[in-house]
Amino acid sequence: MTAIPLHGRAIGAGPPVILLHPVGLDGGFWGGLPAALATARRVVSLDLAGHGASPAVLRPRPIEAYADDVALAIRELGAGPAALVGLSFGGMIAQMVAIRHPGLVSALVPCGCGGDFPDPVRPMLRERGLVAERGGMAAVVDGTIERWFTEPFRADPAVQRVRDRLLADDVAGWSAGWHAIAGLSATPHLPALTVPALVIAGERDVATPPAMSEATVARAIPGAAFQVLPGAPHMMQIEAEAAFTAAITGFLLGGVA
Repeated sequence: MTAIPLHGRAIGAGPPVILLHPVGLDGGFWGGLPAALATARRVVSLDLAGHGASPAVLRPRPIEAYADDVALAIRELGAGPAALVGLSFGGMIAQMVAIRHPGLVSALVPCGCGGDFPDPVRPMLRERGLVAERGGMAAVVDGTIERWFTEPFRADPAVQRVRDRLLADDVAGWSAGWHAIAGLSATPHLPALTVPALVIAGERDVATPPAMSEATVARAIPGAAFQVLPGAPHMMQIEAEAAFTAAITGFLLGGVA
């Protein structure tokens, strides 16, 4: 499958950092993280295929194809290898980039994600895409917001911005993303990685509980650090922005990559 050129937003100068967003969002949902990293890095916030300003896609499109898109973007920067920061779907893709293109990755920060799923769970993940195919994005927004944010935070204006982004999404891109997620099986390959890694989980993440991130990602990557953000839900970059930004900048700007 041919890699797709991705749209990105770039700021700063220095060794590159690539930011990979959750399914349904785009590269504009990172809060203060890009600016914080840009004090010493060139930060590129990509729109994944089927999202934002990047080209549309249809299912089936395996998660390996999304990883190859990111590899193409790193090569086009001409300054690799790059540190990869990914959240949720983006964190799964980041793992696959490191597995498939190890020479392009200097450090890895998967957040709010696992590395594999039990087989009975995979049809449930595909169904999140199929529901939107049948009923439009309005059919999946409420359930998505409930998984992503804690109840007290859902009245925050930032959540309305997320809701608006989801409602405007291309259903085909959303469904392709969920079908790709359902096919993820990175954990068996993670022990081969040799890059510095920080795995971040949200204490109150109901979509990907910390135990899942620890068992299927952090323990599988040799030497990986594991950090749980107190009180943080799945969309930790929004609801726990300060702690999320501090954890990543502390890791990447502390001489790791």
